[in-house]
Amino acid sequence: MLRTLDINFCSSLVLRFVKGQFHEYQESTIGAAFLTQTICLDDTTVKFEIWDTAGQERYHSLAPMYYRGAQAAIVVYDITNQESFAKAKNWVKELQRQASPNIVIALAGNKADLASKRVVEYEEAQAYAEDNGLLFMETSAKSSMNVNDIFLAIAKKLPRSEAGGGPAGRGHGGVNIAEENPQSARKSCCS
Repeated sequence: MLRTLDINFCSSLVLRFVKGQFHEYQESTIGAAFLTQTICLDDTTVKFEIWDTAGQERYHSLAPMYYRGAQAAIVVYDITNQESFAKAKNWVKELQRQASPNIVIALAGNKADLASKRVVEYEEAQAYAEDNGLLFMETSAKSSMNVNDIFLAIAKKLPRSEAGGGPAGRGHGGVNIAEENPQSARKSCCS
């Protein structure tokens, strides 16, 4: 199982990925929410264990127990809000300093459906991501643009034989990418 941590404004992104839903007025995550989603990648199945911490300052001190041992993190900012991009950069620095050295970090510029109100330029965010070795995509939880793609990109970048722990001893964590024979793959999540 792959434990993924989502930080900053991402409750809508996670809800779209896991349940295919979008709520215009999504309430902020209090503390952390836990969701799972299984996807197929070629001949393997990847199960994401997602801890949505929403990046709220009042819960900042709890974040390390969720990202410790995580194999991936998605740091999300709002393309219509420069301050959210600055906060995302701070989260990236923290993850680079304190998370696992092999963590895959993705930067998601959410609300791409509001491109006419953009204040964070695509090129600026892309250059930042390249300079810091991050995956980068602009997404829209509302229209579902690139939501599944960012999780697929993370799954492709992960080593296939990871093992790890869940936050504060919860769950197994790690990456469980099960090889499947072609018949069972068609009957599982890929059908």
